[in-house]
Amino acid sequence: MGCCCGVLLVWGVVLVWGVVAVGCCCGVLLVWGVVVVGCYGVLLLWGVVVGCCWCGVLLVWGVVGVGCYYGVGSGPPWGRGAQCGLSRRCSLAMDDLRLHYRFLSWRRRIREIREVRAVRYQERAKHVLVDGDTLSYHGDSGEVGCYVAPRPLTRDNNYFEVSIVDSGVRGAIAVGLVPQHYSLEHPPGWLPGSVAYHADDGKLYSGRAKGRQFGTKCSSGDRIGCGIERVSFEVQTAQVFFTKNGKRVGCSAMPLSPEGLFPAVGLHSLGEEVRLHLRAALEDDSAMMVDSHEEEWGRLHDVRACGTLLEYVGKGKSIVDVGLAQARRPLSTRSHYFEVEIVDPDDGKIFHGSGVGDPFGPRCYKGDTMGCGIMFPRDYSLDSEGDSDEPCDTALPARRLRNFTYVSPEDEEEEEEEEEEEDEGGGTEQERSGTKVVVFFTRNGQIIGKKEARVPPGGYFPTVGMLSSGEKVKVDLHPLSG
Repeated sequence: MGCCCGVLLVWGVVLVWGVVAVGCCCGVLLVWGVVVVGCYGVLLLWGVVVGCCWCGVLLVWGVVGVGCYYGVGSGPPWGRGAQCGLSRRCSLAMDDLRLHYRFLSWRRRIREIREVRAVRYQERAKHVLVDGDTLSYHGDSGEVGCYVAPRPLTRDNNYFEVSIVDSGVRGAIAVGLVPQHYSLEHPPGWLPGSVAYHADDGKLYSGRAKGRQFGTKCSSGDRIGCGIERVSFEVQTAQVFFTKNGKRVGCSAMPLSPEGLFPAVGLHSLGEEVRLHLRAALEDDSAMMVDSHEEEWGRLHDVRACGTLLEYVGKGKSIVDVGLAQARRPLSTRSHYFEVEIVDPDDGKIFHGSGVGDPFGPRCYKGDTMGCGIMFPRDYSLDSEGDSDEPCDTALPARRLRNFTYVSPEDEEEEEEEEEEEDEGGGTEQERSGTKVVVFFTRNGQIIGKKEARVPPGGYFPTVGMLSSGEKVKVDLHPLSG
């Protein structure tokens, strides 16, 4: 009986342990299943959320694309009559974007144009100190100072002036016009395309380092003006004129470049200081003197005078179409020499009383200067000169030309010998025909020959003849004045 009870007790314990084990296993499996199912639920929920997001994005993108494609105010193919607000807003946004980029492009273009203009219209100076309208030399004496104004002369503003405040050590002040990109290493007038009036020697420099006598010297207190004839802007040939203290000195012709001619000032010694007036007013009397050179000519046939420039306006087909310009006053002991700057070449012959020329000197080309003067006997007198006739001892320093106002004693002896050979016993006839003089000719300041002649009644008048169409020459009837 005790054994049976022990067996039953052991079996009961085993049964209880089995029940407990089975319960634990079932519980663990149940909990694990719940956990796994929960994880799968989370994954399912994440899949649902992601799918909804992608569907929404694709839906919105499709609506935007359809609206942009069909434009504002039109609908999709299945309902074009309906207004699509979203597509309209999208199109307006695109228009605003395009307008913004266009505005930025305009701003960039305007900035580039302003930069180009700033570079073009910018004053340039080297070894010159600019203080407002005052220019002063700022360098060593061996260095050239040059200033170029920012804007060229125009038809409405065709004149400027420079007042000399201090002439400095040498007074080497130059006033003139230069092209836009003129080198600042040289004073105005030294390089091609430029022209300038130099105050230290009164010479005019036109495109080269060698000047010709033009006017008087200038010093402190003087005003030098420079301008372009308004008619020059129509013919593209600049007729540049210069003034001193408001009075006209002379003029010079030169090509007018498309960029124009810019006011320029040159300084070259310590202490030089000037005041620049880019919008100076031309005085009335000097303005009237611009065309006053025409009054110096007594006869003009097929020749038009513009200042000192003579232009042939005839037909130029035959010898009968020759153009003639004859001065109003003859050469005298007070004014015995005149010059002509050639535009077209000549044949280098001399014509003396006939239409056939004799070989005389070298040909003259564009830019050469021809001169003509008279060597008067020392006892020469002309009734038209009056009581004020005085010997003219002025030479041509610019050309290193000797004083040939009067015939030297050596020349007189040679002329007397030739006169005895040619005219024996013809004294009375000579007196009737006029006083014998020697006419001399120059080329670029150098005498190339002489010719004897007798002064006709009234004297010899400076005369220029032209025959070819388009011929232009510059005439200086008083190169030794001043």
